[in-house]
Amino acid sequence: MQLRNKNVLIVGASGVLGGKLAHKLHEAGTRTYLAGRDRNELATVSEELDGAAYSTFEAIDTDSCHRVVDTAAESLAGLDLVLIATGVAAFGRTAEAEDAVTEHLLTINALAPIVLARAALPHLERSGGTLAAISAILADYPTAEMADYSASKAALSAWLTATRREMRRRGVDVFDIRPPHMETGLVDRALSGTPPRMPPPADIDEVVETIVSGIRDSAHELRYDLEEQRLRLVF
Repeated sequence: MQLRNKNVLIVGASGVLGGKLAHKLHEAGTRTYLAGRDRNELATVSEELDGAAYSTFEAIDTDSCHRVVDTAAESLAGLDLVLIATGVAAFGRTAEAEDAVTEHLLTINALAPIVLARAALPHLERSGGTLAAISAILADYPTAEMADYSASKAALSAWLTATRREMRRRGVDVFDIRPPHMETGLVDRALSGTPPRMPPPADIDEVVETIVSGIRDSAHELRYDLEEQRLRLVF
């Protein structure tokens, strides 16, 4: 996808990774609409992006997910790229997990992105655009003391894979982004538990560069190769 002058909705733009992606896509010449939960942070990012339009939404509210997509499409007069960068974390032994935490994880990490993506697909089909969503390395490597967290990310990844097969005949690219651990503050805001020993964090700027390259080149997946310790785009 040629990014210049494309209409882009970035969901989760008030987070560290979403904000960095918003800046990188703005630098590439996109017309950007920002969505997130933190209005103050969205306002800051908007100012840095020459006054990009924005609105808040609640991922746990499916009606709110639908509204933010429709609002962005109306504001930009169409959507060429929808990039979903939302999520929460939780840690702890499976036997000690609380059902309410599991439900919240699955709602925010799987259901909300699916609802957002489904709302975006008709717009992207009209433009021949791209749906991109961030799942996680946990979809490939389910991890002890992160069972429910891993399951929520694997569910989203599976949905993206199946949807890609459906949408390719309709001209929509679907990009499943499964990056490794990064310092985004997500661990510090975990719903429950303390994380087990984590590997050194990946360079977030390198991850952002690779994601944008994958969007440009119509990649299907971004994976992290544990043996080679490197990001890899899959086409």
